[in-house]
Amino acid sequence: METIETEPTLGDGAMAVETDGLVKRFGERAAIDRVDLRVPMGSAFGFLGPNGAGKTTMIRMLLGLTHASAGTMRLLGRPVPAQRALALARVGAIVEEPRFHPHLSGRENLKIVAAVRGPAAYARIQPSLERVGLAERADEKVKKYSLGMRQRLGVARCLLADPKLLILDEPTNGLDPGGIQEFRNMIRDFVEREGRTVFLSSHLLDEVEKICDHAAIVDRGKIVIQGAISELASGGQRNELIVGVDDPERALLALEGLGAVSEARRSDEGLRVVLAGGLPTAAEVNARLVTEGLAVMRLEPVRQSLEQRFLEITSRLGGSAERDTPKAEVQA
Repeated sequence: METIETEPTLGDGAMAVETDGLVKRFGERAAIDRVDLRVPMGSAFGFLGPNGAGKTTMIRMLLGLTHASAGTMRLLGRPVPAQRALALARVGAIVEEPRFHPHLSGRENLKIVAAVRGPAAYARIQPSLERVGLAERADEKVKKYSLGMRQRLGVARCLLADPKLLILDEPTNGLDPGGIQEFRNMIRDFVEREGRTVFLSSHLLDEVEKICDHAAIVDRGKIVIQGAISELASGGQRNELIVGVDDPERALLALEGLGAVSEARRSDEGLRVVLAGGLPTAAEVNARLVTEGLAVMRLEPVRQSLEQRFLEITSRLGGSAERDTPKAEVQA
């Protein structure tokens, strides 16, 4: 009697990707070092770190393209490599730059892939081309495609499997600002409208912050921190307020000696006030200013960017990001 494989039940709180103690060694060097990774289902997840941090090696292990030296992995609830084929049946992936037969058209390239996957994949060719905005250029040879078009064709190839999980390695590399915006919108649609999970590696801090719901920061093969983007960005030690008042100089004098305030200074927005305790002490700041007869027009917490948080973490670990990192980008 034929055994029918059923997909694991993935309820609320399920993980699309889950690793425990994952290690990959090349000789004595650990490219991935005891990584415990959790990627929530139905999210856009950024795997963020400098070039050479181990991002592509991690992706290759998840896809079974290289073996782990130690540890365990699960994709969509299935153990890898034990059930690799079953897990990858609902996974689409682009590792580094997508490769195609340049002398064939975009549609012909997809037909080759669909022939292996079967009739259901073949039926998805036209919808996938439309989904990534290539329907009108599908019959042109790929050698005439721009890098952005090849990236989109790569995503169309992934969609032939109707994936629950998309794994994309540096997907916006080489794209112009317009192409990056298109890619960003497409990824958000995959998550918000279609319920897919997107795992993308990147060294672009700003893009991860704009695209992703969750992220992990990786450096030298280790995960430094992971969680929701909002939590990562606000995880520093300083609780800081932007305060707008009618008389900033009088406000500074009024805040002197207030226990809730550890620092207050002028800024372009009015005042920057660093709180000694948690954000509830903002009420004390407001009360003191109002008591002193000052009009408070603005009182809001400063949201630390992911870039600032990354620099804070890597500098604390003795990394070189502060020296080498231009705004919103991490360079190896």
